[in-house]
Amino acid sequence: MPPPDRADSDFEAQRPRLLRLAYRMLGSIAEAEDIVQDAWLRWSRVAGPIDAPSAYLVRIVTRLCLDHMRSARVRRERYVGAWLPDPLVGSTEDEQTDDITLPLMLALERLSPLERTAFLLHDVFGVPLSDVATTLDRDDAAVRQLAVRARRHVQAARPRFAVEAAEAERITQAFFAASRDGDIVALGAMLAEDVVIHSDGGGRVLAFLNPIIGIAKALRLFAGLARKHRDRPVLLSRMSIDGLPGYASIDRGQILQTTALEIRDGRIAGVYIMRNPEKLAHVPAAISSINIERK
Repeated sequence: MPPPDRADSDFEAQRPRLLRLAYRMLGSIAEAEDIVQDAWLRWSRVAGPIDAPSAYLVRIVTRLCLDHMRSARVRRERYVGAWLPDPLVGSTEDEQTDDITLPLMLALERLSPLERTAFLLHDVFGVPLSDVATTLDRDDAAVRQLAVRARRHVQAARPRFAVEAAEAERITQAFFAASRDGDIVALGAMLAEDVVIHSDGGGRVLAFLNPIIGIAKALRLFAGLARKHRDRPVLLSRMSIDGLPGYASIDRGQILQTTALEIRDGRIAGVYIMRNPEKLAHVPAAISSINIERK
């Protein structure tokens, strides 16, 4: 077994990458943390030196995630309403470490576990194809085919053009103000014709069960919310949410929620609203940290 201090330092050096991998595979921050803790326990029991700690730990975490995904898929089938990944939030000034945005996370959900793993390891985390094959216990040709199929399925969801920070901030602020006030004229000017609104309440708080598709239905939704509720949403902080511009707010009914905006060609093509309190437990601390940074 490696000396405890070296084992600790080797693992801690890899922890951020392992957490990011587990989150990208599972879509849950809490589950990713559990997987990485399990990986640490296994790592701490290894006898003898490890020549390539990074590759070894990635292999452990990947296999643990694959095992976990079998039960996670069953839970998703019983999920109440639309499912969205836990919001991975940060300051709008933070640099995105990869190009996996929220729409692409949803596209990955439609892949088989092996396709998702091959794509993430090879295309996103830069793991050599031979190492991916070893991790998945498949030959190189089979893994290459998995990655090709995955790329084909998620191609449309990959971000095509980066949105300038100033433009993203302008649109985000304008959207919050217009949706808060029920300003249908302003919303109509900023929403794409084929806009899709997703809302995840997990059956624990009020949320619409199916996506709202198209600008006409979206405008009716916002108009109805403004008519029915006197208390208006309160902005807590602007933030990045899985690579998209967005914000956290206290919504009507005093519900904490995050809202992420997918912007294409200067218009909002997707709105992703997280209201499930189980998926928002980490957000208040993140809001405090972001607001302190901006003071």
